[in-house]
Amino acid sequence: MAGKLSFEEGASIYKPPLFCGLNYKYWEARMKIFVESINQGIWDSIENGPFIPKLKKNGSFIAKPWSQWTNEKCKMVKLDCTAKNIIAFALDTNEFFRISKCKTAKEMWDTLKATHGNINESKEVRSRS
Repeated sequence: MAGKLSFEEGASIYKPPLFCGLNYKYWEARMKIFVESINQGIWDSIENGPFIPKLKKNGSFIAKPWSQWTNEKCKMVKLDCTAKNIIAFALDTNEFFRISKCKTAKEMWDTLKATHGNINESKEVRSRS
């Protein structure tokens, strides 16, 4: 299996590690390190979902219109866009199309984890038994 993994791709501090559907746990750990090295806020967007500026109206919170966002709020919203770009850039064609309809970085990350995370864990458990 090690012969099938390409470690030449993505072996850079300037581009994310490439994921081609194999060895998800390894890729996941490397991606977290890569993203956190750029900006902790980007990782927060992946893990917890995007920042959405809100305002209170009639006792509940609704999304604030874009025209009312401050520069600081715009920067925080952009973290999710950056996170989506990093994740998309880290995937081969097959994996990219798996997440291409996702609206947020968290949704992309969760889709990959649901698809590959448990599969690899099951294989590890079987190989130890």
